Amino acid sequence: MTILGISAFYHDAAACIIRDGEIIAAAQEERFSRKKHDERFPHHAIQFCLQRSECSIDEIDAVVFYDKPFLKFNRLLETYISYAPKGFRSFIMAMPVWLKEKLWLSDVIADELKYKGKVLFTEHHESHAASAFFPSPFERAAIVTVDGVGEYATTSIAVGEKNTVRVIEEQHFPHSLGLLYSAFTYFTGFKVNSGEYKVMGLAPYGEPKYVKTITDHLVDLRDDGSFTMNMDYFNYAVGLTMTNDKFAALFDGPARKPESPLTQREMDIAASLQNVTEEILIRIVRHAKAITGEKNLCLAGGVALNCVANGKILREGIFDSLWIQPAAGDAGGALGAAMIGYHHYFKRDRVVVSKDSQKGSYLGTSYSDDEIATFLAKEKIPHIRYDDTQLLCDDVATMIANENVVGWFQGRMEFGPRALGNRSILGDARSSEMQ
Repeated sequence: MTILGISAFYHDAAACIIRDGEIIAAAQEERFSRKKHDERFPHHAIQFCLQRSECSIDEIDAVVFYDKPFLKFNRLLETYISYAPKGFRSFIMAMPVWLKEKLWLSDVIADELKYKGKVLFTEHHESHAASAFFPSPFERAAIVTVDGVGEYATTSIAVGEKNTVRVIEEQHFPHSLGLLYSAFTYFTGFKVNSGEYKVMGLAPYGEPKYVKTITDHLVDLRDDGSFTMNMDYFNYAVGLTMTNDKFAALFDGPARKPESPLTQREMDIAASLQNVTEEILIRIVRHAKAITGEKNLCLAGGVALNCVANGKILREGIFDSLWIQPAAGDAGGALGAAMIGYHHYFKRDRVVVSKDSQKGSYLGTSYSDDEIATFLAKEKIPHIRYDDTQLLCDDVATMIANENVVGWFQGRMEFGPRALGNRSILGDARSSEMQ
């Protein structure tokens, strides 16, 4: 049985093919289109997955999309109605793409792929949960997924057992840790759904002086990690920006302009946000342990890309073992959707692999030495071919020590936003000039 999973139309479009429960191939569209976070229908990623799995679209048993468009559309309408007449401009801008494309995804998939088989849909957080649990080495586990928003859910706690994932608690829009983080990403001058990692990287340079401001004015946090956001300070529900003037007044001035110099204020804001994020996540994870009683924890959703917070969760020792989906954001939803189709819809058994059924997340394209040599010759690119691996490593180490930047390319491309040694940019971390 061969199943194609797809995520698309929001950000980080991707495709994944599984066969008899084994992950054969997965890749983001951006890796082929060269458009960062490409949200368009993932033609190139799908074509690669089909080629890698050596099958045609006619041999696919089902195509599974990673969320439910009608539920999401319903949430959008409810939000606009509840805030009306605010947000009319945002509403008008959003409707054409929904009415033309997003509401008719079965037809879009059939037309784009010339596919006549089953098209299935799974809920967004169900896809995230499946992407975290099914490739994990655990027979059973608690699953925590935290992101911006799916259809309604922004945080969910689930239990994975054998071939099922069951969501038991959710927090709903507009109260969202992912959107809180994105609001500060916007305010500190970085791009939403892209620059959050920069805010995380900025945090160690600051002092958490705004923690009380956040907890007093923006977030009403409860012991179980659930919280209510004071929407008087945010604009994302209906506006074209993430924050408003009231938000700016709390943090000593307007949002930083993109690409302008970073100041200590932005560093202190990042440190404060990271502090609050970690506290919220620790409370959610403790609550997940209390209500599930499980020994193992799986994490997914865009917030699970916050590796600093993940490290803190690990060191807290709340669960015995932790497994995090490498493509924790929306790209991984394609993998989770395929898994849901296989295990939930077709009710196929799950085979647990004791180490790593995601193959280190090396699920993308690969090229032979001969293919690379042919390309270099055709494009007249100067090159040296090393037959001695030790000499290659010595020369690369010398280049790095001399503050050069080295692109390292080997094996299959990684699935997810992390460089894992196969498509990596290497630099000397000892150098203060190395950014």
